Amino acid sequence: MKIAAAQLACVPADVPANVRILAGLAARAREEGAELVVLPEFALTGYELAALASDPGLWVHDPEDDPRLDPLRGAGIATVVNCAVAADGGERPAIGTLVFDADGRLLTTYLKQHLYGQEQDVFAAGDRDGRFGLAGLRFALATCFDNHFPELTSRGPADGCHVHLASSLYGTGDGIRERATLYPRIAADTGLYVVLANHVGPAGPWTGCGRAAVWAPDGTLLAEADDRTATVVTAEVPAPGRR
Repeated sequence: MKIAAAQLACVPADVPANVRILAGLAARAREEGAELVVLPEFALTGYELAALASDPGLWVHDPEDDPRLDPLRGAGIATVVNCAVAADGGERPAIGTLVFDADGRLLTTYLKQHLYGQEQDVFAAGDRDGRFGLAGLRFALATCFDNHFPELTSRGPADGCHVHLASSLYGTGDGIRERATLYPRIAADTGLYVVLANHVGPAGPWTGCGRAAVWAPDGTLLAEADDRTATVVTAEVPAPGRR
């Protein structure tokens, strides 16, 4: 199957505006033949921790019945969407990745396990790995800082996964170096295809460095976006036994 990695500059704390942008990127990925598109961390709001801490209206409380998500659920392509989600029984939200299939059905929800910096003051951490299957492939999910923990990324191949999906935010400066070294190493160490979605342009306190990308299981770069535009890049990921 062909998989797309997306990048955009989010409108701060504006869910409807960002959903419109994301739906456009999803449509572009579908037009390019992709069956799945991966979107960056906090794709619905941008990296706006203060706003997310103070306004539960920016959280997703019911992924299967939130009308704001209808343009994404109806995009005709499977989508991997990271956002603030209401955590079960808690006052804090979690940083959640929602996976919808091409018919808009929720396949799974993954909650970020390793919170970075001030995220620990705002969000609840998850305690289980994210997995789902689609088109004969098994996928592992991770959110930004999660990817810096080999004990998490190494569980993907142990669980029979073929592809590692990362919704992330890497900025200019050190973020460029981290992004360029970490993700091909995850691919080479795990033997998985690795897909990275990122921000490009203003993203809360940072400036996203773009360069959404896909790597082969040996760490070879298969596709990479630029560092300036909202766009998608695609790469073919064969079903098991067809490499």
